[in-house]
Amino acid sequence: MGFTVAIIGRPNVGKSTLFNRLAGRKLALVDDTPGVTRDRRIHPARLYDLQFDVIDTAGFEDAAAATLQGRMRAQTEIAIREADLIFFMVDAKAGLLPDDRTFAEIVRRSGKPVVLVANKAESRGAGSGMLEAWELGLGEPVPVSAEHGQGMPDLRDAVIGALGDARAFGEEEEGEAIAESEVLIGEDVADPDAEATYDETKPMRIAVVGRPNAGKSTLINALIGEERLLTGPEAGITRDSISVDWEWRGRRIKLFDTAGMRRKAKVQEKLEKLSVADGLRAIRFAEVVIIVLDATIPFEKQDLQIVDLIVREGRAPVIAFNKWDLIENSQEVLADLREKTERLLPQVRGLQAVTVSAETGRGLDRLMEAVLKTHRIWNSRVSTGRLNRWLEGVLTHHPPPAVAGRRLKIKYVTQAKTRPPGFVVSCSRPEAMPQSYVRYLVNNLRDAFDMPGVPIRVALRASENPFAGRAKKR
Repeated sequence: MGFTVAIIGRPNVGKSTLFNRLAGRKLALVDDTPGVTRDRRIHPARLYDLQFDVIDTAGFEDAAAATLQGRMRAQTEIAIREADLIFFMVDAKAGLLPDDRTFAEIVRRSGKPVVLVANKAESRGAGSGMLEAWELGLGEPVPVSAEHGQGMPDLRDAVIGALGDARAFGEEEEGEAIAESEVLIGEDVADPDAEATYDETKPMRIAVVGRPNAGKSTLINALIGEERLLTGPEAGITRDSISVDWEWRGRRIKLFDTAGMRRKAKVQEKLEKLSVADGLRAIRFAEVVIIVLDATIPFEKQDLQIVDLIVREGRAPVIAFNKWDLIENSQEVLADLREKTERLLPQVRGLQAVTVSAETGRGLDRLMEAVLKTHRIWNSRVSTGRLNRWLEGVLTHHPPPAVAGRRLKIKYVTQAKTRPPGFVVSCSRPEAMPQSYVRYLVNNLRDAFDMPGVPIRVALRASENPFAGRAKKR
């Protein structure tokens, strides 16, 4: 049946490092800066023969509810309520601080079983911090080193002691592999070349990206109908790429919230570089990417670069013009946005663009319908027979140009892959084919087979000459 563990403690005691250790992969961002983690993250974990879900949380801070730290603390309190067991983590190297005592009292009042984890126990002088930890009244501290993996057998024994054998081991579901039970950022998208039909049973992976303060986290909260992600007026709140499981009209969906992406020249701090790299990884392994643009200041240079990156990665893009509730003269602005979308993003002609308001919930169903339509097109396949009948008409209407006095010949075309649609064109002298004619073929493919708004790949191949390499017989 499994159980859930929440890792709680003040900032910079090593919660995310232990989370990564238990999850078996580097999912959470780790840095020496206090307060790196802000949202809570849940992932299946394993500790030797124990299998459970682990929640990484923001560092507990004593702050007013309206502040960013106060909102982070509210997320951590939700994690405490959801957990069956709490790992209360302290820094054995630094010893106890006043905040440790305050938060230990909060954890004690929750009534949940607690394991006191003394991290950084490998460092010199950690012994005194271990002795101080007894003062919290949470039982015997378990010395561990999350960075180096020391003390994990003792931690396992402490979990069993806190929960009991029956609860700790539970009933394992057959065929369930914890580390691989969820498709996560970092795992490649399988390329279903053999599939001819659209499979609606598989979970769809959607990444939500954009510039800082465009409303990405607010949009995800509005979609799922709960305050799952940390939001606020401050720019750059989100740091980790957080995944959220959701269901829309019976379709299973995995949403990935990402950090805001500023221009590369402005990204100087190491932590922001890590956050952006995590967001880029989310784009690379999503299926559909929702680009959230601030409708009050749309199509900044950075917005166009984000869309171009998504197209180059071969993902299916959808634009959400957020903060539509702030727009006056909406019909005029909408017409202007549509014209700019077509003019500034010709590489994905027909791109789906929807006006939404994450604050009021307006336009969310239309956004998800656009996502589903784009995902279906991204998975579409055209038979070779239909493609070559189309090619015959194209060549009759507009044949390839002559290069260096010799006309280029196109023999046939076939679809080699989906996700995104990729086509192979067999022709003579592919190196001489002008890019303008390749673009003509791509645009004609879009119109003929109704594939707007997704990247289309066209590869040129020279057909094999069966007589190449043979000496001419006299």
